[in-house]
Amino acid sequence: MHTLLSNLKININEKIFLKDPESSDLGKRIIENSILLIDDIGFDAFTFKKLGAKIGSNESSIYRYFESKHKLLIYLTSWYWSWLEYQLVFATNSIADPKEKIEKAITIFTQTATIDSNFTHIDEVVLKRIVINEYSKSYLTKEVDKENKDGYFLIYKRLVTRLHDMILSVDNTYKFPFSLASTVIDGALHQHFLKDHFTTISDLKKSDTPISYFKDLVFKALNISNHE
Repeated sequence: MHTLLSNLKININEKIFLKDPESSDLGKRIIENSILLIDDIGFDAFTFKKLGAKIGSNESSIYRYFESKHKLLIYLTSWYWSWLEYQLVFATNSIADPKEKIEKAITIFTQTATIDSNFTHIDEVVLKRIVINEYSKSYLTKEVDKENKDGYFLIYKRLVTRLHDMILSVDNTYKFPFSLASTVIDGALHQHFLKDHFTTISDLKKSDTPISYFKDLVFKALNISNHE
């Protein structure tokens, strides 16, 4: 835990990339501008050729870092989950009360992202928007079982496990801790998507977050009082 809090370098599974993009200025520009370009045109329309034109580099230079845009998307979403894990551990480390800790965790998972000055080449606000809109494309593939075996989704699964453990620390008799944990983490993305795109079936306004909804959901499931 000390390492996670003191070393702000986000560590991603080395099998996802061919060359660590954090190791060079070009790699960082690839990450920075891929986030902006995917947000602008969407992942389906995104290509390494378009990214190369945006950063003034050959398409082949991008392939030295990632073998496909699919691997790049997994890298970006893994980076987001790792950054979220850092936020979660930092925010809950000093909280002793299990109820307060899970309440804080729900806030971390469901709130609107803000810029983190520790990572100047990544816009976390835009990156979260990509995760909301595109994350499912990283795992809804025929290769998901192999990629899961290779540890591509380890950080996401670790986050679910962290929330699972918090749930059991509040109520160790609750029968569905993994299901509830993944519902909060994945459901928060879905609720943000609904409020931005399917407004007629969302209870949230554009400026709202689903924090209160998920607190209500979890607290009622665990039969604890809401601190609000």
